[in-house]
Amino acid sequence: MMSLAEFWFILITILFIGFFVLEGFDFGVGMVSRFLGKDDREKRVYINTIGPFWDANEVWLITAGGAMFAAFPHWYATMFSGFYIPLVFMLLALIIRGVSFEFRSKEESYKWRNTWDWALTIGSFLPPILWGVVLANFMTGMPINENKEMVGGFLQFLHPFALLGGVMLLFLFLVHGLQFISIRTTGDLNDRAKALSKKVAPIALVLFLAFIITGYFVSDVFTYHGQTFVVLPIMGFVALLWGLSSKSSVGERGRFALTTVSIILLTASIFIGMFPRVMISSISDAYSLTVYNAASGAYTLKLMSYFSIALLPFVLGYQAWSYYIFRKRLKKEDELEY
Repeated sequence: MMSLAEFWFILITILFIGFFVLEGFDFGVGMVSRFLGKDDREKRVYINTIGPFWDANEVWLITAGGAMFAAFPHWYATMFSGFYIPLVFMLLALIIRGVSFEFRSKEESYKWRNTWDWALTIGSFLPPILWGVVLANFMTGMPINENKEMVGGFLQFLHPFALLGGVMLLFLFLVHGLQFISIRTTGDLNDRAKALSKKVAPIALVLFLAFIITGYFVSDVFTYHGQTFVVLPIMGFVALLWGLSSKSSVGERGRFALTTVSIILLTASIFIGMFPRVMISSISDAYSLTVYNAASGAYTLKLMSYFSIALLPFVLGYQAWSYYIFRKRLKKEDELEY
């Protein structure tokens, strides 16, 4: 039977997948709204495509962090102490980004709104890069010693594969966001997003494939449970290729669904390949953190399981309801609060 520690590893994996899928298109829209909009009204409409969703999407990360803290305290402690600098910058970027949504329309002046447009752009640009760096280091392993402590400085994590991961995730979220705009807008706003998607699609595809190939050689994550598991990231690339191909006839929603599938398969392949490890030690396999030596006690996991099973349906139901309510496409004439 599956242990509670294994159950919570699966649940945390699902939470991170949900965060990357949902916040991924948020980041993508935030990166381009300032440049795609020709005037303040158009920029506002682009921002409004994610206006009802962005704060709920970030809850997936908060929930994942809380679940990690409670279910795997050693994983949480080692990760957040070792990656302190990138995670602080990520937190600052998310704060600036969140504030930009709320403050942008508080003043009518061009300078005020332009400042917050740049805050939204920068706040959406940094997190994908930093998450890509973190995920790549998860794959290659980190210098974790026998005390479950990460040793060394931050610069050691900026190796070529980590930088590739950062740029890859940036472009993956960018095209994901552009596909989301295409199902949320009409007219010129829609056409501009599609045109930009066609321009950046080849870059995203090349980076995605390069990440898979390089990851195969510098890490054991894609093959830890056997060579057949490398099919997962390859399927992710196929889904991305299909979704971004100019010859694809799946429609706008189909393209968005396919970029979603590519993110799901890539993230799942990384977490599956790490299992039962949660953090790989580059010093010695004996020092790696696993779902067993990093987990909380059985009583804690049991109590958490009862609460999560009782509350999760309400949370998922509310978010599904909000996406249904705000499903209408936006036009230039639409005026909302952002």
